[in-house]
Parts: sequence; structure tokens; C-alpha cells
Amino acid sequence: MEYRQLPHGNEKISVIGLGTSSLGESSEKEIIATIQEAIKNGINYIDLASGHAKTFEAIGKALQGQREKVYLQVHFGANYVTGEYGWTTNLDEIKKSIEWQLKMLQTDYIDFGFIHCIDEEADIKAIEKAGVIDYIKELKREGIVKHIGLSSHTPDIVHQILDMHVLDMVMFSINPAYDYKHGEYAIGQTDERMTLYQRCEKEGVAISVMKAFGAGQLLDQEKSPFPQALTRIQCIQYALDKPAVVTVLPGVRNRDDLKDILQYIQATDEEKDYTMISTFEAVEHQGKCVYCKHCHPCPMGLDIALINKYYDLCLLGDELAKDHYHHLNKKASDCVQCGHCNHRCPFHVDQMQRMKEIADYFHE
Repeated sequence: MEYRQLPHGNEKISVIGLGTSSLGESSEKEIIATIQEAIKNGINYIDLASGHAKTFEAIGKALQGQREKVYLQVHFGANYVTGEYGWTTNLDEIKKSIEWQLKMLQTDYIDFGFIHCIDEEADIKAIEKAGVIDYIKELKREGIVKHIGLSSHTPDIVHQILDMHVLDMVMFSINPAYDYKHGEYAIGQTDERMTLYQRCEKEGVAISVMKAFGAGQLLDQEKSPFPQALTRIQCIQYALDKPAVVTVLPGVRNRDDLKDILQYIQATDEEKDYTMISTFEAVEHQGKCVYCKHCHPCPMGLDIALINKYYDLCLLGDELAKDHYHHLNKKASDCVQCGHCNHRCPFHVDQMQRMKEIADYFHE
């Protein structure tokens, strides 16, 4: 298992985590076995925006004696007190739900306390009026919540919460269909969504990814908006290549689903290669680097994807990215214009011109 460090902390998070929205479809015995098998295979991050209340008690039992091995992403606004999932911005209901979740999980702390599913302006006003953010901040001061996060599907809303400077993590929907359309399948256009990922990277706010498979549609040729199905491995790699992403949270129902997802760990570069999406209609990233590394290896040893990434972040005003660039062993000025990268880029980026542009930017 590969791990990525949380920018606002020392936690090292597994690149594959678990979504539990459908886990409650299984028996308690199967839920416990699935969680324990996931931990055994190095998964240490679990999202608890579950569609079933019974999931919590089963996970609590699965974590007995090994709570310290996992990070739990708990949602403030997901209400399970009635026995079924519900969404609320009422602070009293949120407090009761959090108390219930902690009891079922048999724990007294929350690794990541998430403001749950804020997608509209009215949602922001509601949680501010109710004092939800202040409540989570209070729990953080008390040590009950370790980090504060937000789950949302709307780029503009995420930007507004980022402006509050309280977030350590954002849970956001990332997959090729969502990123490459004009909002038919998700909120926000290509550039708008990429700008959000880049801002998170710049500000050290990590991203945990939901809906990496587009609710399974991308895996089914008949349901996919693309002319052919993608694999789980391709979708996971696509999300992991985006700026700020530390973990992808595929939903699982049982150990069979978990086994399918864990195939990513042993996957070859060829199996992870998703650049065939560049041939699909309506792909708007033509001419723009998506850091996919399909142009690697560079004959001169340049890390072309990383150079592009640092440059894009610098354009957003990230001084730390500028420092990172200057510490690279090979820089854009080392490009000899051989054309190897241009020939291999599936998105038709003129990397030779790009290297000249980047070298000029850094006055090399």
C-alpha cells in the first residue's frame, strides 16, 4: 500500500480508503470481516457517510483493539439517530448524531470531523447560523476532533469554506466524466474544477475522493457517458493524479468488492494508464497538462509532470511551489527540445514550448 502525508499534520494516509455508503447492505458479520480485511491490507482511512445506521456498530466491533490503526472521517450533518440516514443542519440534532456515532464506533475521538454535504449558498448560511462550524472548532480545541473537513460537490462552495481557513481536508467528487463535461454530470467545468484542486494543493488542504467510479457508471459501457468502460484501476489512478488528492474512497459492499479495489496495489503501469480518455469526444483538456506522466521518462531526466504542476501552482501565487521548483535537480531549462514528450502526450500538450515558457518564468 502507498501512503501520502496529510499536509496539515503528520498522518500518513493510504491512497486507497473505504467508502461505506453501501456497506450496510451486508450482514454484520460481513461488515466486520470486510473492515478487518481492509486494515490487514494496509487501508487506514474510512469514510463514515454511510447509507445505513447499522454500519457504525459493526465497524465499532471490527475496530476493537485496533482503533489506532485507522483514521475515521465522521460527518457533522449526517443524522442516524432515527435508525436511517438523514441530512440536517440543526445543531442539536448534529450533536445527538455525533454522540450516537461515537458510541456505536466505541471511540472517544474523531480523526476528521467533516461539515457534511454543503452544496448550496443556503447550506452555508444554515450551518453558520446554527453554529455548526464553531461547534466542530470547539471539539478540535478539546482534542475530540483532530482535523476539520468539508464534503461538497460544488467548487464555488468549497472556495467559500476555504476562505474561512478552517479546513484540513475536502471530500470532493473526482472522475473523468465529472471533469471533462460542461456540468452535465457534475457541478463545475473543467478549468473550474482543476483550479479548485490546485488551490487545495497550494493551501495544503488535502482531498479525499468520492464517486471515483461515477456511482459505477464509468465501469459499465452501456451506462457510461464515454464510448467504452473504464476500469476501477484507471479511475483510481486518474483521481490520484489530481493535485492535493491523498486518498480515493471507493464504496464497498463486502469483501468481494474490497478484493476488486485492492487489485490497484499490484496493478502495472499499463493497467493504470487512463489516457485513452483523450480520444473521447468532449474532452476539454486537449493542450493542457493533466500531470498523467504519459510523456515519461524524459531522455534528459526531467520530471515533466512535476515541473508543470509546480509552474501551475506558482501562477496561483504559491511561493512554496516556487521553492520546490528551484530544488529540482532538473529544471525546464534543461530541456533540449528533442520532442519525445510532445510525441507521447495523449492530450497534445506542446511540452517543448511549455518548457521554454516555464524557464522564462523562472528567469533561467
